[in-house]
Amino acid sequence: MAMANSGHRLSVRQQRVVAELSFDELTAALHPTFAGDAGVVLTTGLAASPGAASGVVAVGSQAALDLASAGNTVILVATETTPADVAAMGLSAGILTARGGMASHAAVVARGWGIPAVCDAREIKVGAESFAVGEHRIANGTPISIDGSTGEVTLGSREVSAAGPDAAPGGAAAPGAGAGPTLPVLPAEIAEVLGWADLVVGDRFAVLANADSAADAATARSLGARGIGLCRTEHMFLDPDRLGIVQHVILKGHDEHLDDLESAQRNDFSEMLEAMDGLGVTIRLLDAPMHEFLAGADPGEAAEWHEHNPMLGVRGVRLGLLRPELYAAQVRAIAGAVRDRRSAGGDPDVEIMVPLVSTARELTASVSAIRSAWAGTQSGSAPPIGTMIETPRACMIAGQFAPDVEFISFGTNDLTQMVFGFSRDDTATRVIVPYVSDGLLEADPFASLDPDGVGEMMSGALGRGRAANPNLRAGMCGEHGGDPASIAFAVHTGLHYVSCSPYRVPVARLAAAQALLAASG
Repeated sequence: MAMANSGHRLSVRQQRVVAELSFDELTAALHPTFAGDAGVVLTTGLAASPGAASGVVAVGSQAALDLASAGNTVILVATETTPADVAAMGLSAGILTARGGMASHAAVVARGWGIPAVCDAREIKVGAESFAVGEHRIANGTPISIDGSTGEVTLGSREVSAAGPDAAPGGAAAPGAGAGPTLPVLPAEIAEVLGWADLVVGDRFAVLANADSAADAATARSLGARGIGLCRTEHMFLDPDRLGIVQHVILKGHDEHLDDLESAQRNDFSEMLEAMDGLGVTIRLLDAPMHEFLAGADPGEAAEWHEHNPMLGVRGVRLGLLRPELYAAQVRAIAGAVRDRRSAGGDPDVEIMVPLVSTARELTASVSAIRSAWAGTQSGSAPPIGTMIETPRACMIAGQFAPDVEFISFGTNDLTQMVFGFSRDDTATRVIVPYVSDGLLEADPFASLDPDGVGEMMSGALGRGRAANPNLRAGMCGEHGGDPASIAFAVHTGLHYVSCSPYRVPVARLAAAQALLAASG
């Protein structure tokens, strides 16, 4: 990946501007805010995705779809969101949930699409067509406003400023971005300073993006991402029309839906590789939590797959080994997409990543299966293969993994959950907020990486991995990849890159430059 030279090309004044630009100033310039005073404050939840939005209440997906189709700007309200809600989320100006932390479904999707979100607002009780908070009952169609930067939810409409990236013709907008094919364009002054930041970083570090569609990828590229560090292939099946494909493959294994999956994925990957032509794209094989992806499936067929703790159940590589035809179909789809792009004169650069590995034998078997499936496509040499490091055991035996792979990527959302024993969906306001307030925690570990526990696990894994494979590349692709303090840790620990949500890329670019400037004195 060709990158600019390091910061000696900048003047002292330019370096000072990069070093002194605050993240709050940058975030404020990138996201809309409220221009007027607040009305009645209904509640305060977790500030899960920055920005401000006003709209009418829509409790549940069907209400959001109905109200949006009638021309209303809507705020989707739910106890929590699942993949079945994605279509409604894409039509919403903002999202409000009663449950879910910084790494919850609602928070991750909202940050990826640049939609304001307030999560884990525990005071609200969500009903069928309204939600209650204190003495207030707020029905569908009632105007409310949410501030994803502060977590505040207020009654009534508020004026929203026009701050944030401008829209430019020529790209595909992420769901929820509004109307028409547009790409965000940074304000000229911000773009100039971030260009200086990129010169500081040079080829010493890279800011990549998490993207699950060509639209996400195009957005990330326009905001300065140097590639895609995490393509979550399970998110490509969030649309209700596609969810059935994954359900059939999981429940029935060998059936005609494998061809549907391969065809859909090949098209998805081709579009993403086109959007990122010439830049790297890391595709993670399916990591489908059963409770999310079998929701709505035939109860009789899904009963044997029911799990009491699905986040620790048949996920990631486990599903790939129990349903090997599923990963094989994905590999064939990737190979087909690469051939499509080469035939079109493109320059595809792809890598494959195996999720949630905990044993060396799991990884060896998976890598062998990937190489075998690729060989059967007659698409030339297999692309680089890597693995996610998401469990404490994976950190401890990273030296056993390293000889089999070209790279590792720390999935810090799951790793934080497992190291702390904190549910990423259930502990935000009931445990983490009071712990931070009382000084029992320095910060929310799902928002800013815990250097003493999680960070120590990562450092040890990196040392063990590079002792076994000196050329091992390493990165971080959890939501921490957009947090300045976590990025500084990644830079100082010797990671090669971070990967974050598209709309967090500008902050990550600045954070990487500031960390390197601080390290150089």
